This record gives sequence, C-alpha cells and structure tokens, in this order.
Amino acid sequence: MVNEKVEELIKKELDLIIRVRRDIHTHPELGMKEHRTAKVIYDNLKNMGLEIEGEVGKTGVVALLKGKETGKTLLLRADMDALPIDELTDLPFKSQNKGIMHACGHDMHTSILLGTARVLSQMKGYINGNVKFVFQPAEECNPTGGANYMIEDGVLESPRVDGAVALHVWDLPLGKIALKKGVMMAQSDRIFIKIKGKSAHGSAPHQGIDAILGAAYVITALQTIVSRNINPLESAVITLGIINGGYRYNVVADEVNLEGTVRTFNSNVAEYVPKRIEEVIKNTCYALGCDYEFKYVNGYPLTENDDKLTEIVIKALKQSIGDENVIITNKPATGAEDFSFFNKHVPCTFMWLGCRSKINENRCILHNPNFICDEGAIPIGIKALCDVVFQFLK
Repeated sequence: MVNEKVEELIKKELDLIIRVRRDIHTHPELGMKEHRTAKVIYDNLKNMGLEIEGEVGKTGVVALLKGKETGKTLLLRADMDALPIDELTDLPFKSQNKGIMHACGHDMHTSILLGTARVLSQMKGYINGNVKFVFQPAEECNPTGGANYMIEDGVLESPRVDGAVALHVWDLPLGKIALKKGVMMAQSDRIFIKIKGKSAHGSAPHQGIDAILGAAYVITALQTIVSRNINPLESAVITLGIINGGYRYNVVADEVNLEGTVRTFNSNVAEYVPKRIEEVIKNTCYALGCDYEFKYVNGYPLTENDDKLTEIVIKALKQSIGDENVIITNKPATGAEDFSFFNKHVPCTFMWLGCRSKINENRCILHNPNFICDEGAIPIGIKALCDVVFQFLK
C-alpha cells in the first residue's frame, strides 16, 4: 500500500522535479550565494503543508514534516551550490552563468530532496515522527562548509534530530546505490607553503637563493611521505595543486607559494602527516638555504557511516531497488564531504547514487566541465529516500 502510493506520487511529481532540476542547472550559484536556488526550493515547498524556514545557515532552506503521530526525527540533506567551472556540455539547459557550473551534481541532489519532500508531504498519514528536509549551501567551501553554519543555526534541534541521511550522485551504473559501514569519505585538509629565497640576476644565481629550486625540491620530497612514511596498508594523499612564483624570466625568484590538499582515513595518520610535512619542508629548505612559512588548515573530517543507521538504510534500499542493486562497497572514497560535520552530533549514513548510463558513459566524472548526469537517477533517489524514511520511523 505505502510502496504503491510512493511510486504513484513520484510519477505525479516527476515532470515538475525535472523542470526544477534543469532550471537550477541553468542558473547555478556558488557557495553562500544560492539565493535564487533557495527561492526556487522555497516556492516549490510552500504549499505542501510543511513548516518552512529560509536563510538557515545564511542561504539554506529547512522544511519540517510532522507525521500523524509523534516519534523520531530523520534529517535528509541535499547540497545546493555549484562550482567555478565553465560548462562545456551541449545540454539544452546548460549553465547560463559564465564560469559557474553544477559539475558535482548538487542540482540533482536538490531536486531529489525536493521530490522526496513533495511526495512525503502528501503521505503524512503514513508517517510516525518527523522528517527534516535540509537544503544546504556551500558544500564546496572547504574548510568551513555550509553544514557548520546550519548546525550553528540550530538545524539539529526543534525537534532534536535522531539521524541524518544524504546521497551523492556517483560514477556508478544507473540504478545502483553504494554504501558501507564506517568510513565512507576521507578527511580533507589544506596546506599553504611559502618558500622564501633571495632574488638575484638570472646570470648570477650564486648571488641569490632560488626559491623556485627550493619549491621544486619540496614538492618532490613531500611525495616521499606517502610512499615511505605511511604504512602501506593505510592510505593518504598529498597533492599540491597551486604553485606561484617568480616575476621575470631572468631573475632568481625570491618567493614561491604552494597550496595543496591532504586526504587521510584515520586519526593517527591525520595527526602524523602535518608534523611530517613541516619536517620535510624545514629540512629541505635548510639544505638549500631557503626559509619557509607553513600553514595547515583542518578541513572536512571523516565521513563515517553509523553501523546501526546504515543497517536500517541498507534494509530499506534492498526493499526499494532490490538486493542486486545495493552495493556494499569495501573502499572509501578519497573525496570529502561537509556532511561529515553532522557526524559529530548525530548518527549519519551517506550513500552514492549511480548516474551513469549509455547517454553519459564517459562524461560522469565529477568536477569536470563535461559532466552529465542521467536524470533517470532522480526517481530512483526519491524512492530510496522515501523508503529510508519509512524504515527509520517504523
């Protein structure tokens, strides 16, 4: 009875949800600037009998559904922000905002959660408890993240949240959902390094201290940390993505700035890596006569799936999409999520929703200007979240 009603309502709402998704994709907004997106969400929820609040966590939207009976409260979260990327797809609804694109599927997440809210708001009589639909800004704004702003604004209270669930489109076959107990996504930190030398004429390098040479040695030496200092059975990533230095072809550079990211999967490695990075920088610079500045910024913590809640989610997913379509993965991803900040307060489960099919076989890479999602993932995601709600609030 409930299952048939959910499927009937998804069919009824799907055209609207796809239109909203395409509208959001056409008008992407960066983190903390999702004003138009938030209004679209608000306007499509305001007549559904929900308690809606805007400007939560600055630009977020929260909608509360109260069921027919009191009970537990489940939070469902979707991120709304886009990326500073020029879209190169040929979609008829491609981005009209130059230099901004939904290249991480947050338009899909937002539309899926909107669809879930619209479906469940028409099924209050079947719900024992509460559902909080959280449309979050600024997931891409590491190290702060929009989740923190929403938590500070009380999104986990009134009523107190008992669990939180989120999904992310992923390079998996359409129809599949993957998840695991324990660590699902990495901790993501940022590093800032300044190598300081002494300028001189390029024809007389002995009169200066070459900061570019120092930076080159530092970059190379840092890669030995993962290969030679970390247990091979554990994991870490150190990537330097920005290097800026020098101002003229025939001048020895006196300063080079480096920025990068560190990914880790357990607290011991996360504690060790910044200390070792500074040791490597310090001693490399000493050998070359350079000075340095080093800043390590803790970003998003580990995204960890609670065992008990994940069991409930897995049971719901198997009923929703079939055992054969639920992938219990044994590997976390090196990507990171600010959904992890909810981990610190309530049990959480994070899952990956397959969005790859023949129409986007080689174009399902996140953060790529050619990224395309198969919209067939939308009804699958809505159905999955609805079934998780009913299973959790039993």
